[in-house]
Amino acid sequence: MATTTALSPSDAAAAAPPAAKPFSLVGWVANRVVIAVPYLWLLVFFLVPFAIVFKISLSQTAIAMPPYTPVFGLDTFWEGIRQLSFDNYVWLTDDPLYFNAYISSVLIAGVSTFLTLLVGYPIAYGMARAPSSIRPTLLMLVILPFWTSFLIRVYAWIGILKPEGLLNQLLLTLGIIDEPLVILNTHTAIFIGIVYSYLPFMILPLYSALEKMDYSLIEAAKDLGCPPISAFWKITFPLSLPGVVAGCMLVFIPAVGEFVIPDLLGGSQTLMIGKTLWNEFFNNRDWPVSSAVAVILLLLLIVPIMIFQNAQARAQEQGR
Repeated sequence: MATTTALSPSDAAAAAPPAAKPFSLVGWVANRVVIAVPYLWLLVFFLVPFAIVFKISLSQTAIAMPPYTPVFGLDTFWEGIRQLSFDNYVWLTDDPLYFNAYISSVLIAGVSTFLTLLVGYPIAYGMARAPSSIRPTLLMLVILPFWTSFLIRVYAWIGILKPEGLLNQLLLTLGIIDEPLVILNTHTAIFIGIVYSYLPFMILPLYSALEKMDYSLIEAAKDLGCPPISAFWKITFPLSLPGVVAGCMLVFIPAVGEFVIPDLLGGSQTLMIGKTLWNEFFNNRDWPVSSAVAVILLLLLIVPIMIFQNAQARAQEQGR
């Protein structure tokens, strides 16, 4: 015979489903405003400038101010639309300069990102394993270079890397070399400048990922006889992949369009898309062609990122 047990008032209240919250118009509006602010920010500071640059890329060069046509207003809108063309994009396919600049920029940015990862990962790992009392100090030391002008820091590397600079003087004094090394105005100087300038962008996301990791997994792997190197590649590195991806994107994307470092450290013979854009805008004053170059560069960077994010989202859904 089945028996029933009476619930106490407190147990009955705990077992009862939660009551639906009353609708609040103020809360609904506040939520929509919070969601709308980031989209409004992207609209004003990204989509609108991109639309303007895209419109210029479909224009033609003119000896005027601004140096392109058509400059249409509301009264000549449709007439201006009919004058737009894709001749500038066709021109980019005919001139090998721009293709070579794209390839060179991607290669230099890729090698620089890899070197930044090699330098930044041990630093971030050491910061994550350091005592919690000194971690804020280490973070401040990583962020400290941002307190100095970026241009001044790049100019400082000229004084270090030039033939009579500090590095060659030190190596000559120590007897390591017999004659000064030629580092300035080479790809090596560009790599050094990019790695130094963008190293904090690699360290910070890596540190964030490594600091959250459960290091008891490493201890368990050691107890099971796993060598330290194998434990790193099988546990630590896979768990830090989100930080690796974020750091590589933060370094690679701005490095592709970098102008200051290649111009000051790489010399006049360095071919990168940032320098090409500068020459087209300010030397040749060909705004339509340079705008087309900028649009293609943006698409080349955004499309792979969107594909990667979609693939990552699908992988997370499948993992659930």
